[in-house]
Amino acid sequence: MEFLGLIILAVLIILYMMKNNGKNLNQISAQELKSILGDGDKQFIDVRTPGEYKRNHIRHFKNMPLQTLQQHADTLSTEREIIVICQSGMRSANACKLFKQKGFTNVTNVKGGMNSWLN
Repeated sequence: MEFLGLIILAVLIILYMMKNNGKNLNQISAQELKSILGDGDKQFIDVRTPGEYKRNHIRHFKNMPLQTLQQHADTLSTEREIIVICQSGMRSANACKLFKQKGFTNVTNVKGGMNSWLN
């Protein structure tokens, strides 16, 4: 019985964290993204896997998978805004948090990711 209570508590914590994933995070819609694509002052990063990126991507975005972000973040400029996209917006939200932990101050998530871009 105690084990079941721990499982329920863990599920509630995970749901709470997912709900608050986008809080305190700059976000733009796919529609807003269309108006800034090609802006040379911005860095466009796609954090999906190489396979996902190869199947379908937005031309201006550089593939930098989330798993390798820790090692490659220092190749980006802290002075320029970073726009981050993934498939649904979850991995890119996590990437935005990682960028902020590494000292990047101007980081923006594409809400809904490629799913919203394609619809």
